[in-house]
Amino acid sequence: MQSASPAPRYYAVSWDQLHRDSKALAWRLVGLGKLKGVVAITRGGLIPAAIVARELECRLIETVSVVTYDEEVRGAPQVVKPPSAASDGEGWLLVDDLVDTGTTAKVVRALLPKAHFATVYAKPAGRPLVDTFVTEVSQDTWILFPWDTEAQFIPPIARSTGP
Repeated sequence: MQSASPAPRYYAVSWDQLHRDSKALAWRLVGLGKLKGVVAITRGGLIPAAIVARELECRLIETVSVVTYDEEVRGAPQVVKPPSAASDGEGWLLVDDLVDTGTTAKVVRALLPKAHFATVYAKPAGRPLVDTFVTEVSQDTWILFPWDTEAQFIPPIARSTGP
């Protein structure tokens, strides 16, 4: 008899937790000293970048937009908005919510090779591409960010594991 596929793993992050984890990221980055600015990878990096920029007293925030997936379907990365003020990234902090497979990270690293790259969460496949992160999760875990979710009833884990 063939066993059923394991249920997907999800890790829900609340607004409060995201704020705490982004602030913890800022604590790890404070030793970088004075920055030219922060580059947020949109869309997921916008909120962590705002929190980190506030904590590091950095007022100049730039964005880079790379589209790699829609919901859970991945595709080839496409830069839809390059950063305009960051040149090669020297003295800049690059912030994203998560490094997963490293697809986006590789594209952005090529655009800003001298930037310090920080993410709030990291998965093993992408972890070597970032300089600083706060929390590592397994590669098979899908992080549910607060901007992608809403409250609803979820059955207990024991109901979904079967006999």
